[in-house]
Amino acid sequence: MKSKFLFSLFFIGLIIFSGCTSSSNKSSKIQEDDYDVAAFIWPSCHDEQRSREVLWGEGIGEWEIIQKGDPRFHGHYQPRIPLWGYEMDDDPVVFEKKIRAAVDHGVNLFVFDWYWYDGEPFLESTLNNGFLKAANNHLMKFYIMWANHDVPGAMWNRYRYQSDTLIWNGEVTWEDYEVMVQRIIKQYFKQPNYFTIDGKPVFSIFSFQDMVNSFGDLEGTRKALDVLRENALSTGLPGVHVQLISRNPRGEAGLIGDRYANGMDLNEIIEYLDINSMTTYNWRMSGIDEDYVRWAESGIAMRNRWDSLLTIPYFPVVSIGWDNTPRYADLGQESVVHIGNTPESFGAYLQEAKNYLKQHPEQPRLILLNAWNEWVEGAYLEPDMKWGFGYLEAVKKVMSGEYDRY
Repeated sequence: MKSKFLFSLFFIGLIIFSGCTSSSNKSSKIQEDDYDVAAFIWPSCHDEQRSREVLWGEGIGEWEIIQKGDPRFHGHYQPRIPLWGYEMDDDPVVFEKKIRAAVDHGVNLFVFDWYWYDGEPFLESTLNNGFLKAANNHLMKFYIMWANHDVPGAMWNRYRYQSDTLIWNGEVTWEDYEVMVQRIIKQYFKQPNYFTIDGKPVFSIFSFQDMVNSFGDLEGTRKALDVLRENALSTGLPGVHVQLISRNPRGEAGLIGDRYANGMDLNEIIEYLDINSMTTYNWRMSGIDEDYVRWAESGIAMRNRWDSLLTIPYFPVVSIGWDNTPRYADLGQESVVHIGNTPESFGAYLQEAKNYLKQHPEQPRLILLNAWNEWVEGAYLEPDMKWGFGYLEAVKKVMSGEYDRY
């Protein structure tokens, strides 16, 4: 029954989205009022001293790697070419264009990857200088995802590093964490367009395992989260909405691993730490499949597994694609989602995520999209030379309710 439903949904999507590859100027209601549609932003495509010294020396950030993408099989779309050109994502004028395109097509929220390595922030300029200095940033909401994880050199620039020598460790010290907390609250939580749930600024954590490792155990992690909440309260905020990124389809073991559980089950850990919601970054967390529809099904299965376990909201994510070959020389066809990954199929699964939220009326209607600009991973809403504005138009059609008529 489920497979027939998904086939019908996919077929309807093909009909509705047929021929849709450019931005429309027609006026319409873009988005139903009670939905928030968020796109992750990977803030790597600009020049800053630290990234130039350690990773990308050409002065154009990770565009340096993206431009070197090479096809690994017949029909492989590499290198990916942006319709807008290789623009710097820390330029406020450039970001004004991104914001206009987003809000015109039903994306009203950006989630910025945010890092702290060796005592200082990393890749922060996209948010600070690009988004927050854009004249129209008030049109969108945003929140940050603390994205710390281990960084082997060959992962982010295989041309510069020939081995997996560790550049940065994802863990932080207590001293760094306390500085981080103050910076995050003053610099971001206090912004008038920072995204909140129940009035509380949302703080997402990508690698919860690294956070637990940083503070030694669950007790230390609870103290760290309490420091964040108490500092927010001291500035007049009503607290913090803590969101975790799930990274394993196995469910309970995928949150922190068995090492720290100490006999507690998943929801006991969540209650102990006062976690408010969970989501995931993309469907890759459930594996890779060359076929987009099969890949989407595995992502939905992972979401449903978490949903069946949790007593807190789990927000759906919809992935656009996956192609990480620019970063890794040894990846081939089996590592690329390249069959049926079109704006039409993406739109069908965005509608599925919308339906999931309708079935969960007790939670906020937040949908996350991977991603706005993960060019190096083949996952982006931004227009390119192959699809034009097709993926953004797909968002516009779904969120304006066109699917709901069928």
